[in-house]
Amino acid sequence: MNATLRRILTGAMALSLAATMAACGNEDDDSGAEQEAIGLLLPENKAVRYEEFDRRIISSRLSTLCLECTLEYRNAGAQTDIQKRQFEALVKKGVKVIILDPVDAQAARSWVDAAARKGVKVIAYDRLAEGDVAAYVSYDNEKIGQLQGKAILAALGSQAAAADVVMLNGSPTDPNAPSFKKGAHDVLDGKVHKIVYEADIPGWAAAEAKKKMTEVIKSQGPAGFDAVYSANDGMAGGAAEALKSAGLKNVTLGGQDAELPALQRLVTGAQTFTIYKQVRPEAETAAEIAFRLIRGKSIKSLAPATADSKSKTGIPARLFDAQIVTKENMEDTVIRDGVAPANWICTKELAAACKSLGLN
Repeated sequence: MNATLRRILTGAMALSLAATMAACGNEDDDSGAEQEAIGLLLPENKAVRYEEFDRRIISSRLSTLCLECTLEYRNAGAQTDIQKRQFEALVKKGVKVIILDPVDAQAARSWVDAAARKGVKVIAYDRLAEGDVAAYVSYDNEKIGQLQGKAILAALGSQAAAADVVMLNGSPTDPNAPSFKKGAHDVLDGKVHKIVYEADIPGWAAAEAKKKMTEVIKSQGPAGFDAVYSANDGMAGGAAEALKSAGLKNVTLGGQDAELPALQRLVTGAQTFTIYKQVRPEAETAAEIAFRLIRGKSIKSLAPATADSKSKTGIPARLFDAQIVTKENMEDTVIRDGVAPANWICTKELAAACKSLGLN
């Protein structure tokens, strides 16, 4: 073979090899992007926890588990139609695992089922979405409602049997709300005198809770109730504003989520208790399940229980416990765990009240 022909063949082989390698490299990149992208769809941004805790913790845990994984995050701003478009866009993009906290669990069924038929694994997060979900990570929500009821009874003490209670329940589109309500009723019914008013609050809206509480004050009179059950802290904030506007003090008021404004209301006495749900183990477990699912590994050790929805039974689940937080045990719960350091809670305006509680 002469030198000229050798150079031609060598060059051709080099070009062919380079083209093959480039093609393989592109294929790997596309495949990697498709296989290693994990979606995170959170329902709204009014509650402090979603942006400050859930998103941050899930992202951090995934980054330690999987250097190749990317997190595709979207927030629906409490709009079901927006979340539907976000979900479908992730599926179209090729995301194979989606952590979904649904705005409307029932509405999500058709999206989840359509995604499952395409091999997409959906982890129902915090709220149990309807449809063919692969796993569920949340809390025992009836127990949380029971804790709320027990906290009201404890605050009322010997006056509980004669007490009248107002109940502001969660959003009718949230599958957790009936569980909170049932748990609270299981404890309160027969232990307090009467539930004098009860309403479900669409979208967990604080403004609507304030409006309803204002109406109750007008209809029942300032002395017409002794305690207010609020399904979460956001609505408790609305109820607290209505009570303050009416000049009412010493009304037992409880919520849920241990949000910073609620903890500050505990300090001032505007709120009596909240429920502390440890977001970190919930969020980290969801991230670890997502990682295992995307790699085709077993999730049995991470989801040892099962849960049933209206559309599917035997869903692998992990349900965490929660605890009551009052101003007396705040230091040994949310402050100790670093969820809300004392310097976050104790602003300049609350310095004196914090000092009286031994919070520095």
